[in-house]
Amino acid sequence: MNSSKVAIITGASRGIGAQTARLFAKNGYAVCINYLSNSVAAEQVANEIEQAGGKCVLVQADISIGSDVKTLFETVDRELGCVSVLVNNAAILKTQCRLEDISEARINEILRVNVTGSFLCCKEAVKRMSTKQGGLGGAIVNVSSGAAKSGSPNEYIDYAASKGAVDSLTRGLALEVAAEGIRVNAVRPGLIYTDMHASGGEAGRVDRLKTKIPMQRGGQASEIAEAILWLASDKASFATGSFIDLAGGL
Repeated sequence: MNSSKVAIITGASRGIGAQTARLFAKNGYAVCINYLSNSVAAEQVANEIEQAGGKCVLVQADISIGSDVKTLFETVDRELGCVSVLVNNAAILKTQCRLEDISEARINEILRVNVTGSFLCCKEAVKRMSTKQGGLGGAIVNVSSGAAKSGSPNEYIDYAASKGAVDSLTRGLALEVAAEGIRVNAVRPGLIYTDMHASGGEAGRVDRLKTKIPMQRGGQASEIAEAILWLASDKASFATGSFIDLAGGL
């Protein structure tokens, strides 16, 4: 337990982000719960953490907007201290369809949130963590997706492509800052029981596809959170530019 550790978790009001926030707080981190619009859900996560004796702060911010990201990090600087862990979890998904039915506006929105948002958050984190810039080092964990490898044909190629970009960001940034005390890794969840599938128009998608998973079941957000915590911790001190596939064998 180390109360001096500060973690920013984007998109932490639900699903993997919420479970990660709870787990980090349980392990002694002061946690920033970032959310876009669902303040009720974010407050519920914060209340759970505080009732368990943890420390957290809620920050509403659209991570695809540079000024919002700066405000997010400055708020954490002021209220919790310098960030030591960034978990890039926030992402969006649109209704399942084939590529020819994906609008230009949809493509741009997916890339703006899922890709630009991750870049902007990494940029602010590196400024604070880099030993080259006077920081104490830190860890960045990007939440990618098994879709980056499968391509998600007939469902959401745009989302898959955005996660492929996150994979490239992970590898490139890891090499760029490896000598500056910053480790950058990623998890690639497969079919996980979260509310995101409803955003794709099929809330029961995991149950429909679980027989294709070698383990014959979908994953839980808590299982992804455990991997994120490990990658962020000193136990993973020699891991950078690495990926953990959490897809039940897919």
